[in-house]
Amino acid sequence: MKPPAHEHEFEAAHGLPEALPAGERILWQGAPQWRVLAVQVMHVRTLAVYFALMLLWRAVTAFYDGGGLSGALLSVALLAPLAVLALGILSYLAWLTSRTTVYTVTNRRIVMRIGIVLSVTFNLPYRMLDAASMRLNRDGSGDLSLLLAPGERIAYANLWPHARPWQVKRSQPMLRAIPEAARVGEVITNAMAAVAEIERKVPAARPQAVSTTSTGQGHALAA
Repeated sequence: MKPPAHEHEFEAAHGLPEALPAGERILWQGAPQWRVLAVQVMHVRTLAVYFALMLLWRAVTAFYDGGGLSGALLSVALLAPLAVLALGILSYLAWLTSRTTVYTVTNRRIVMRIGIVLSVTFNLPYRMLDAASMRLNRDGSGDLSLLLAPGERIAYANLWPHARPWQVKRSQPMLRAIPEAARVGEVITNAMAAVAEIERKVPAARPQAVSTTSTGQGHALAA
């Protein structure tokens, strides 16, 4: 399937800061589903219920305080647009997160290109991962958490929202709200096993985590 046109023209390929070396191939590539992000990360559904209860409480209070039906409706009309605006902003943020994120799984590593304003790419070779875990949703989407090997660390703030919640001290990169998560999890598990078998036969030094920060104008810094 031909990848969609992307806005990051400085990328050598969609979601990748440089061309893949010989012998490396893409096994899967995708992005978070924005509606799932809106519900699970931005908590739009929970906030919608909260706002609805607050508006109902305000309407009932205004009614019994002598304002009557017109007073109750007026009290709701004044605050309802603010609630809708807040939910709209959070939903838009989820959409932007989905639009600017690309997860790439190859036979050697996982690449995460994330960031709305400032694009950052994390290269995670399988040799620097200890394990992967999965959480599935009813619709087949889900989250895949990546446990970094001891000594490897990426700041939680640099990953959010692509990080396992509450794991701040030892942050875990996470492929969030991806479709067909079970199939992607199987792809990653098989790739990790294949790399582990190669490492068992031919031991090699563990690579360091690499991140590339881009401004959108072709400038990159490697750490």
